[in-house]
Amino acid sequence: MEESLKCLIERVKEEVFSPSADMYSFLPSSAYETAWVAMIPNPERCRRPMFPNCLVWMLRTQNDGGLWGELDLTIDCLTATLACIIALKIWNVGYINIEKGLKFLHANTEKVLMKHHGGIPRWFAIIFPGMLELAKAKGLEVFPQGYTGVVEDIFNEREKIFKMEETSCGGHHLPLSLYLEALPAIYRGKHEDILKHKREDGSLFHSPSATACAFMITGDGDCKEYLEAMVQRCGHGVPPAYPVDQDLIKLCMMDHLMRLGCGEHFTKEIGDAMDHIYWNWVTEELQPSNVHNLPLQIFKDFLTFQLLRRHGHRISPERCCWFMRDPQTLLHIEENYQNFLGAMYAVYIATHLMFLEEPEFENAKTFSKKILQKGLPGKDVKDHPSALSDLQKEIEHELKHLWLARMDHLEHRTYIERTKGYNIWIGKSSSCRLTCSDDIIQLAIKNFMTRQSVYRTELEELKRWSKDTGLANMGFGRENTSYCYFVAATPISLLLDSEVRKIMAKSATLVTVADDFFDEHGSLDELQCLTEAVQRWEGEGLSGHSKVIFETLDDLVCDIALKIFNQQGHDMKTLLQDFWREAFNVWLTESEWSRIKHAPSIDEYLRVGTLSIAIQAMYLPACYLASPKHPQSSPETHYSKITTLLMLSARLLNDIQSYEKEMKDGKLNMVPLYLKENPQANIEDAIAYIQNKLERHKKQLLEITMVDINTEVPKEWKQIHLCALKGFQMLFNTFNAFDSPTALLQDITMAFYEPLVMDSQRILLPTFVLNAHESIKETTGRSMEESSKKESSVKAQGQLQGVNGKIVYNPRAITSKIKQSLYYVRPKSFITLRCPSSYMFLAVPPISPSPLLKM
Repeated sequence: MEESLKCLIERVKEEVFSPSADMYSFLPSSAYETAWVAMIPNPERCRRPMFPNCLVWMLRTQNDGGLWGELDLTIDCLTATLACIIALKIWNVGYINIEKGLKFLHANTEKVLMKHHGGIPRWFAIIFPGMLELAKAKGLEVFPQGYTGVVEDIFNEREKIFKMEETSCGGHHLPLSLYLEALPAIYRGKHEDILKHKREDGSLFHSPSATACAFMITGDGDCKEYLEAMVQRCGHGVPPAYPVDQDLIKLCMMDHLMRLGCGEHFTKEIGDAMDHIYWNWVTEELQPSNVHNLPLQIFKDFLTFQLLRRHGHRISPERCCWFMRDPQTLLHIEENYQNFLGAMYAVYIATHLMFLEEPEFENAKTFSKKILQKGLPGKDVKDHPSALSDLQKEIEHELKHLWLARMDHLEHRTYIERTKGYNIWIGKSSSCRLTCSDDIIQLAIKNFMTRQSVYRTELEELKRWSKDTGLANMGFGRENTSYCYFVAATPISLLLDSEVRKIMAKSATLVTVADDFFDEHGSLDELQCLTEAVQRWEGEGLSGHSKVIFETLDDLVCDIALKIFNQQGHDMKTLLQDFWREAFNVWLTESEWSRIKHAPSIDEYLRVGTLSIAIQAMYLPACYLASPKHPQSSPETHYSKITTLLMLSARLLNDIQSYEKEMKDGKLNMVPLYLKENPQANIEDAIAYIQNKLERHKKQLLEITMVDINTEVPKEWKQIHLCALKGFQMLFNTFNAFDSPTALLQDITMAFYEPLVMDSQRILLPTFVLNAHESIKETTGRSMEESSKKESSVKAQGQLQGVNGKIVYNPRAITSKIKQSLYYVRPKSFITLRCPSSYMFLAVPPISPSPLLKM
């Protein structure tokens, strides 16, 4: 492992997992909350602020555009900027900052409000008008020409809220006192009305702004002590809420590391933390949550559940589905759905890990999906990328793509490129982002680049193997070496030094070629001769394609058997040969069925079909290499339960998406066979029946792979079987991607070749353009300037395209000095620079030229 990578890992361990790690360091400061604390006058010297350093913090943290808060131009930045200029105006400081803030508000308020197509949240409808009124009272003209129509609409929305409260028809909403600082005087009540909401720590709802306002109105000593303790603990920037659940922050950071693809470097630390959390989970009684903490409680419960289940703990979802049993709570969530999008997002993600017989979990999935869909804008708005917030983008991605069909390596890439921090729902407004150190994002980047480089090298090795063996030159069927390797490498993150990926990819490539030979090219005599040769494991008398297939098979089995013997000390050659004997036997059976138009029963078909999908040949050799232990086989199938479930799942996934093509080719699968045995059914009935069986098999398989109590099945077997299930789900998710020559090309490019492209302001160099000069000269003997016209044309057009049509490299947009650095910078150093692009590029050690440069 590269030394710098080790250093990053150690620093992140210290930041997140050491006993001295401060979870508050990850909590961002809230400009809105800080501004309200800054407004408090010193009780002893009322013409001076009680917390002057909060004023200094505001003066230092205003963004170049004049706003405070995130740069995403969300509605949060409007209330934050209003609160900050009010605080500065109160103390007559920061005149330039005030002017910049007003300029920002004049230019952007209506634009931001018009863009907020999801509807205005209740908190904003209360706070925004209150801040405008306070600004006006302090002599700040935010709207010198009067309020615009969209602003008037928000004032009208506030009036509706107040009227509902007056008539005691407020429904299931948070108390108005939570927004005390933004309420008109008539709605604040008397001192005792305000202080009845005070918590034991002296706060109102753990809200710094509401508590600051309560202290300025009542002078309550408990409120004062709370505010002083908070500023002393958190520094000059005030968090969105105080105190916070530090266990929750640590959970979020562990989830963040895993979503970045870095979890493999902290296996022990995360495992120890999850063991401690599990102990608390089973020993502590569930505490009732008040309405104010409800979204955060649901979020924490389901994040905890998800991480515990991912780390092998057997837990029931009943513990966190408590809110599903209370109709009043469900009504409250529906009426305040915008406050619960983060919580429902956590619920929906957790339900991906559903096992059999968990009906309450199924109901939670349906309910959370309904709330999430409600929180997304209409289709016409989705066509404009800027209309979606970061959370809405994540929700859309989650709803659109089945979890099992998503490849971890590409998910890590997407998360790295999009991430601006970890979204968490603390406080009373929208979500905030946990602030992560540069060490964490640099670790994620280097880790992804390392994997990408290893994967790229292995794929090139496999392509050479395919050519050397003759499989790539058969002249028929699908020589899908790249597809097979993609399915072996990207579904989950296996160890980088593992031979497992290459064994799975080689076996799958051979299975594909042999299967196509049986299906399309070979005569019945050739198929029978080849099958007999495999049965006796002797290739004498074979010729042509049969000879190439058998010799490749023999070499592959010998190579795998030797690796297993060297690593595990077991001679598995005969067992490996038996896997292939079985596969060839059933391929011949299916070929004979097809030729004589035989229609087997469903039971007969499944006995053959679960073997002809060749899971045993593609994945079990890798399992035996990865672990000296293996699960007990069933007397009926000769395979363990986990393998049998995988065989069934893979076969049914294939059949659902392939039945039309196979029926055209005169073959049968589960869909037409179901119709034959059920004459009253239609195609939809057949697919629904198969889908139901498939879902049950997948849930059973998921339970075996997820729960550590299944010690009979080695961890390595679980990982490989989950990898296979995800691979098949991706290939046959909505159509037969494996049979399409182009379906996976973009994903393969993104997984193995394309440099990372960041959405944020960080900019690094392009992976391949960086070393293009040296690598092309080394490979072709020509300099970059002397490269082919085709390559020059690509450069001139500036089109190395990434996902969603993002231009990764555009020479015309980069100055000559920077362009020169793209070609001549020393490759082994990690370099950042500023350039006109808004994207981020990455540098890696020298490699062979990217296929993208050969376009």
